[in-house]
Amino acid sequence: MVLETESIILIGTCLAAAAVHITAIRFDRPLVSGLAKAAASTAFVALALLNDANGSSYGRFILAALMLSWVGDMLLLSRRSSFLLGGIAAFLLAHLAFAAAFTRVEIDQGWLLGSIICSALAGFLLVRWLWPRLEGFYCIAVPAYAAAIMTMTSLAISVSAASMPIAIAIGAIMFAVSDVSVARDRFIESSFVNKVWGLPLYYVAQLLLAASVITIGR
Repeated sequence: MVLETESIILIGTCLAAAAVHITAIRFDRPLVSGLAKAAASTAFVALALLNDANGSSYGRFILAALMLSWVGDMLLLSRRSSFLLGGIAAFLLAHLAFAAAFTRVEIDQGWLLGSIICSALAGFLLVRWLWPRLEGFYCIAVPAYAAAIMTMTSLAISVSAASMPIAIAIGAIMFAVSDVSVARDRFIESSFVNKVWGLPLYYVAQLLLAASVITIGR
């Protein structure tokens, strides 16, 4: 995977904006935080577009997933329940779009089976951890979201084992782990610490998955 200068600039922009976003949260600067988050999320979408994501079915699904993540990021700037639900829906669809992208390339069936077993166990433990804090709609939404995460992660691992770069598996796993930080912040304990470790994982994950279109396009 070879990155052109423009791609490196977009990656740097994303990471720098993410750092500003986190810092602004720490010092309670919501406007700066929102603008920085928008810049960081726009940068990973631009990275996929710059590298001809529209040139393959794999790339189009990756681009759709990144755009859904962008929508989710914007909705989660608000603490209102309706925006939270919209954000959850957007990220659920983003995970499914990433999963669909991975079905467009070669899959190692053995690794897929093994990763499904491991992911299912991880998903079960996650839902069990959150379950006492869930009420109403979230009793359905959170297990469904966990299932989407584990499906995406299992497919990512299996395509990396078959023919794609290991960065895809790493990106998917980092995305899944970053979701845990969001769940902890929303349902267990709201804390700046959740963002300190969760947001860097999220943005690096999006960059890795966005850059994966380069492998298909060349």
